[in-house]
Amino acid sequence: MKYSGMAFQLGITIAIGAFIGVKLDEWMGNEQQYMTIVFVLIFAFAGFYVTLKDLL
Repeated sequence: MKYSGMAFQLGITIAIGAFIGVKLDEWMGNEQQYMTIVFVLIFAFAGFYVTLKDLL
């Protein structure tokens, strides 16, 4: 049960990063989704870090 919770936590973390990135791109008026890419990568790294920290 603990490991399935980690999968949901990782997915939700990446989804939050994508949401923030999309909203920033809309607010800044970017044609390319630069902020979305940056925030997804940052939140994915943070999610993987927390997941690996919990596993080890």
